[in-house]
Amino acid sequence: MNVLWLQSAGCGGCTMSLLCAEGPGVFDLLKGAGISFLWHPALSQETGSEVRRILADVESGALPLDVLCVEGSILTGPKGTGKFQMLSGTGRSMLDWVLSLAPRANHVIAVGTCATYGGVTSAGGNPAGAIGVQYDGHQPGGALPARFRSKSGLPVVNVAGCPTHPDWVTETLLLLAAGDLAETDLDALARPLFYAENLVHHACPKNEFYEYKASAEELSQMGCMMEHLGCVGTQASGDCNIRGWNGGGSCTRAGYPCINCTAPEFEEPNHPFTQTPKFAGIPIGLPSDMPKAWFMALASLSKAATPKRLAENAVAARDQVVPSIKSGNQ
Repeated sequence: MNVLWLQSAGCGGCTMSLLCAEGPGVFDLLKGAGISFLWHPALSQETGSEVRRILADVESGALPLDVLCVEGSILTGPKGTGKFQMLSGTGRSMLDWVLSLAPRANHVIAVGTCATYGGVTSAGGNPAGAIGVQYDGHQPGGALPARFRSKSGLPVVNVAGCPTHPDWVTETLLLLAAGDLAETDLDALARPLFYAENLVHHACPKNEFYEYKASAEELSQMGCMMEHLGCVGTQASGDCNIRGWNGGGSCTRAGYPCINCTAPEFEEPNHPFTQTPKFAGIPIGLPSDMPKAWFMALASLSKAATPKRLAENAVAARDQVVPSIKSGNQ
């Protein structure tokens, strides 16, 4: 299976994250599965006329294309021309190339939240007209129309994340190579269910603090960050705390709140990322299936039952009180 990877408007962070694939590394993993790059702007040796030849051969059909990966948002400005971002040396916009190459691919993957929904590059009034490959924020229909299907019959597979976990990208490629990714394996936002059906909250090391509503008040304290510091891990799709990053880390494990970077329009939450908006003292960002009345009752009971160990450790940078050892008759 061959892959053509285009880097559009973005920081290139998803490629940097991909290089952090471990045990095996990304190159050994893909090679072992028979997956190779026709071209990747950061990883391939070809440049200049060699790249133009590859693009021309794919566009003409002389070179079959299995997977088109797009990293970064698609710029549509000015006035829908896409000329704010030209693919160097081709005299054509990235928008034009994506519109031409996507119908020729067996599969199309949008890598990262910029490519999936517009992401950070669409923030701040979006003067460049940044959109996703098949979504514009929450709305279906981006650079490609909502009805678009690749030659395999799939919509654009949205491997969202800012950046993506390396395993989310490699696992998607491996599933496609094996013919084991169907439309039913994608959620309502076209994200692969193997990671999107989990919450960042699952396996978070702060869950004991969450259960007792023992909350951190400042960054890098040990307590739960939902009540005061903007964490939305109870609503965010991702297996970040199950799969771990770079040997086992995650945002919440490092003491920073989850900002739901796999979701459309996460980049403009209308409040500081590290601040929890509240109404009448109740966090607005409750788990989607928890009524506010339940939260008030449960939070009151939980806080009343909070062990001294958790209450003190929650506002500390490291354990101040260790678990006690119970005697045999307790």
